[in-house]
Amino acid sequence: MGFEPPQRLVRALGETYGDAAAGDWLARLPELARQAVDLRRLDVERVIAPGGRSSLVALVRLPDGTPGALKVAPPFAAPDLERAALAHWNGFGAVRPLDPDGPDLLLERLHADVSLRSLPEAKALLEAAGTVRRLWVAPPEGHGFESVAERTARQAEAMRAVKDAGTAELVSAALGARDELVADAPEELLLHGNFRQGKVLAGDRAPWLAVGPEPLVGERAYDLARLVRDRVEDLVAAASGATAGRRRVNKLADSLDVDRERLRGWTLFRAVESGTRALSAGRRQDGELLLEFASWL
Repeated sequence: MGFEPPQRLVRALGETYGDAAAGDWLARLPELARQAVDLRRLDVERVIAPGGRSSLVALVRLPDGTPGALKVAPPFAAPDLERAALAHWNGFGAVRPLDPDGPDLLLERLHADVSLRSLPEAKALLEAAGTVRRLWVAPPEGHGFESVAERTARQAEAMRAVKDAGTAELVSAALGARDELVADAPEELLLHGNFRQGKVLAGDRAPWLAVGPEPLVGERAYDLARLVRDRVEDLVAAASGATAGRRRVNKLADSLDVDRERLRGWTLFRAVESGTRALSAGRRQDGELLLEFASWL
């Protein structure tokens, strides 16, 4: 079968890594996917669409009939670090690798069409909190994961390069919050890095399991900050959105024993960073939603 990249993947890789690097890898993707399938003698059922933003994912069966998911990602998306994090969690709260070797990822199959976004908001946040709590463990010795300070330093540099009077005040507040937070980080745990409702899928051996980590080490408040703004379009559309957004910060912080102000600060930084990046990529509606949410904090 064909392995043409879904359009969501094409757009996301171009935005994140640049059209040149993304285009070169995308041109080779069909052959890379075929090689991965042939190497493991897999039977391919279908490519998941619209799929993810950093890899092509296909539902497959192993030679013994075991269902799995094959994930083919570009080297600049650091699949080795994802593999290392998943191996360290070893199925506790996250999808389990079926094979530790190879340039691609062969994972246990989850229910790809059923994420926490299928649940009512209150239930989804409850299940999300229970899932992410399991992932916050000490990193392995000699790990190669970057720190929250390192990742956000690169993001901060990109934010400073954006010269837009309309966002300058929010950017300044977000950068100030980030500087204060990294100056006195309280812990160094292994983090998912991109945890949100859509990154938690229904499973068979456990009700919900996390997928698609962009792992790093640092404090829990950073990891929780992306979850705070889930379903941001619903929050912005609601008359009580600002109040509900601030209440969500406090509720999630309290439920996971995270400092409220640290969570508020990281939520501000991550929302402004994503919002300015969306505007730069021409996704104005997404950017404006995120920046309006950030202004409530």
